[in-house]
Amino acid sequence: MSISGIMQLRQNFFIIILFFGMVLSGVIFLNNIQNSCKQQKIEQVVIKPKWKQKTFGLRSLPGLLYNQASVLVGSRTDVASVTPWSAPIIWEGTFDPILIDSIYKQHNLTIATTVFALGKYTRFVKDFLESAEQHYFVGFRVHYYLFTDQPESIPEVKIGEKRNLTVLKVQSLKRWQDISMSRMEKLEKLIENELANKADYIFCLDIDTKFYGRWGVESLGRLVGVIHPWFFDAPRDRFTYERRPESQAYIPAGEGDFYYAGAAFGGLLEDVHQLTKTCREKLLIDAANSIEAVWQEESHLNKYFLLNKPSKLLSPEYMWRDINEKADQIKVIRFSNVAKNYAEVRPNP
Repeated sequence: MSISGIMQLRQNFFIIILFFGMVLSGVIFLNNIQNSCKQQKIEQVVIKPKWKQKTFGLRSLPGLLYNQASVLVGSRTDVASVTPWSAPIIWEGTFDPILIDSIYKQHNLTIATTVFALGKYTRFVKDFLESAEQHYFVGFRVHYYLFTDQPESIPEVKIGEKRNLTVLKVQSLKRWQDISMSRMEKLEKLIENELANKADYIFCLDIDTKFYGRWGVESLGRLVGVIHPWFFDAPRDRFTYERRPESQAYIPAGEGDFYYAGAAFGGLLEDVHQLTKTCREKLLIDAANSIEAVWQEESHLNKYFLLNKPSKLLSPEYMWRDINEKADQIKVIRFSNVAKNYAEVRPNP
C-alpha cells in the first residue's frame, strides 16, 4: 500500500474515533441531566411538609363526672346542630366543656393562631390578646403569629404559660382589599415554612375582634368554618356570594349551604394549607383576568367551602358583631367583631 493510502486510512480512523467520542460524550451528558432531574425530584420529595398529625381516640378519664348524654332529647331544639353532610354545628349546650377538655388535654396539642394588624389596625392588638388569654383555648398550648407592618407599635401583653407570641413583619399595603387578598399567600407560606412540624391545628382570625366567652377544643376539627352573623337566619338568595361567572369565586344562584365568615376559619394544618393554597391560586387567576371578587378572600373561602365541605361548623357565637342586636338563638357571645369607624381605620374607602 502506498504512503498516501496509509495516511488516508489513519485519517479515517481518527475521524471514526472522534465521532464515537462525541457520541459517548453526548450519552454521558444526557445521563448527567437525567440524574440531575432525578436528584431534584428526590429533593422536592424530601422538603415536602411533613404534617404533625396525631391519631387519637376520645378517651375519657376514669372517675370523671359530667352530665348524662341522651339520644331522646337534643340539648338544643331551637337550632340545627348538624349539617346535611353530618358535620356538627357547635352551639352553647351542644357540648360538655368538662368532658371535652379532659379528653383533649391528654394529647399535648398546639394550636397556632394567626392575625394581621397592618396600619391603624395595630390599635386592636391589645384587646385581642388580653381577651384571648382569658377565653381562648385556656389551659392549652397556643402560639400566636401576628403579621404587621409596624412591629414597633405592637404593645406588650402578658402571655401565659404554654403560650407564645411571634411578630412577623410584612410589607405595608395601600388598599384594605389588597391586605385582605394577601392573607392567603402568607398563611400558606407560614404553614409550609414554619408550622408543618410544630402545631396540630391552626385558626386564622381577624384582629379587630375581642373574646367575651369560652372558645375551646369543642371548635377543633379537620376543616372548620364559622357561620357569618349577618346571614345565619337568611335564605341563600340573600347571601353575598360572588355572582359574576368571570370570577373563580362564582357561585350560581340557587347554590350554597351557608355563608361563612372570612374573619375566622381553621382546622388541621394540611387541610388549611390546601384551603389557602387553592384560594391563593384562584385569587391570582382573577387578578390576571382583571377581576376582584366582591368580598375578596371571603368570596373565595365560600366557594372553597361549597366544594370542600367543612367537617365542623361553628355557630355565630364564634363570630358575632358588637353592633348586632342580640338574637334569641345566641345564648352566649364568645368572639365578636368590635365596633369601629371603618373610614378612619382603613387606608382607603
